[in-house]
Amino acid sequence: MEKQVEKTSEVMEVCLLAGKIMLQSGGETYRVEDTMMRIAASFGIENTHSYVTPTGIIFSAESSGPTRTKLIRILERSTDLKKVALVNSISRSISSGDVNLKEAWEELKEIDSLDVTFPFRIQVAAASLASGCFMIMFKGGWNDFIPAMISGGMGYYSFVHFHRYVPVKFFSEFLASFVIGLLSFLFVKMGVGHQLDKIIIGSVMTLVPGLLVTNAIRDLMAGHLVSGLSKGAEAFLTAFAIGAGIAVVVSFL
Repeated sequence: MEKQVEKTSEVMEVCLLAGKIMLQSGGETYRVEDTMMRIAASFGIENTHSYVTPTGIIFSAESSGPTRTKLIRILERSTDLKKVALVNSISRSISSGDVNLKEAWEELKEIDSLDVTFPFRIQVAAASLASGCFMIMFKGGWNDFIPAMISGGMGYYSFVHFHRYVPVKFFSEFLASFVIGLLSFLFVKMGVGHQLDKIIIGSVMTLVPGLLVTNAIRDLMAGHLVSGLSKGAEAFLTAFAIGAGIAVVVSFL
C-alpha cells in the first residue's frame, strides 16, 4: 500500500514536470492535459484528472489509496516549440515502454534545464530579416527593405532589453513598438524610407502574438474556455501595446 502511494506520487511528479515544461514553452492547454494523462496511464494510473490554465496546473490521481492532488504555478511563459516536441517524444517513448519512470524523470529534468534557443544576435538578425520580408509581403517597395530590417531588428532588440529591466510584458512591447515607430519615421523623414505604413507594418510583425492567438482559438474550439479567454486577453493586451506605441509616434511626430 505504501509502495503504491509512493509510486503514485512519483508518477504525478513526472506528469507535472512534463506539463510545466510544455505550458511554459507555448504548448496548448488540451495538449498539456492529454500528455499528462497519457503518461500517468502508461505507468498504470488510469483514473487521473487535470485542470490546466495559463498560470497553473492542478493534477489528481486516484489509486488504491486516497486520492492525491497537486498544484504547481506557472510564472513565466515563452515560445519554445523545441521543448514541446522533446516532451512529446518522451511521452511517446513512455507509452511504448521504452522509458521507465526514473529515466523519464531524468530526461524531463534535462529538458527543463536545457537552453535550446538561438544566440541573441541570431534572434535579432532573424527578426531583422523577417521584418524586411514581411514588408515586401505587404506590397512594400524594395527601396524600403533596409529601413524595415533595421527598424524591426532594433524593435526586437529593444523588446528583449527593456524586458530585462521592466519585467512587465505590456510596457516592454509598448516601448519596443515606440522605437519601431520612431525609427521608421526618421528613415522616411531623412528620405531613406518612402512608405511609412509599410515599414511599420513589416517591422512590428516580429512582436505580433501569432502563436498566442492560434493557441487561444484552438483552446476555445477544444472547449477550454478559461484558458482560451485568458490567452485571448493576453494577445489583445499585446496588440494594444503595439498599437499604442505606434500611435504615440504618429500622433506627436
